[in-house]
Amino acid sequence: MPHTLSVAIITKNEEANLPRTLASVQFADQIVVLDSGSTDRTVEIARAAKAAVYEEPWQGFAAAKNSAIAKCSGTWVLSLDADEELTAELQTEIRTLLRSNPALDAYCIRRRNLFLGRWIKHGGFYPDPKLRLFRRNAANLTTTLQFANRPVHETIAFDGRASTLDCDLIHHAYPTLEHYLEHMDRYSTLGGELLVAAGKVSRSWPAFVGNVYLIPELTFLWNYVFRLGFLDGREGLLLHLYQATYTSWKYAKAWQSANKG
Repeated sequence: MPHTLSVAIITKNEEANLPRTLASVQFADQIVVLDSGSTDRTVEIARAAKAAVYEEPWQGFAAAKNSAIAKCSGTWVLSLDADEELTAELQTEIRTLLRSNPALDAYCIRRRNLFLGRWIKHGGFYPDPKLRLFRRNAANLTTTLQFANRPVHETIAFDGRASTLDCDLIHHAYPTLEHYLEHMDRYSTLGGELLVAAGKVSRSWPAFVGNVYLIPELTFLWNYVFRLGFLDGREGLLLHLYQATYTSWKYAKAWQSANKG
């Protein structure tokens, strides 16, 4: 039987990003879009692109992605975010791979992360491989491939061998500072919840200073200086500065939550 490809995308108010993403996966046999309460033209755009559209209440990133994957019927699934786009080279590579007999059950894809329109190539932001392409029912897995149930930074739980494709995915992550800061505020709240759930919050003064000041400072120094983040110009400086701030926010919010308890 020939290999078929399903693309799984979750959305909420993604009318600015979705046309670009859908245009890059038109070679797929099936496109599944799971929407959670969009009030813009997201659903209309998805249906116009012949995607199979499902609407469900928001239950978190991992739950939404798992639900979208469960609705896929292809032998292979490509999981994408609505702000990601396949390069022409990656489209060709995936088509070529699936026309062959792939040796593995899962493949990571390298991401070009864009910040304020600039490709961030240093400081740990590239190649940023993510496991996104996988066989829907892999015989050598102990469990079905799915996203681990985390409120943020969800990853696919995979028990098997994986390789990394040669070509890139473009991540149109943060086109404006306002967009970035809004996301970091929200993600730091979720990250703080993870720290509290894992019991990684200390109420002692030294630990507090280390978490909200020293760790962010060392993170900035490591990524911006030693991992050459300064080579990405003004955008690189802003990104690494605010990324360190995000780390401080995350620990501060975890401390606040634990202190209230």
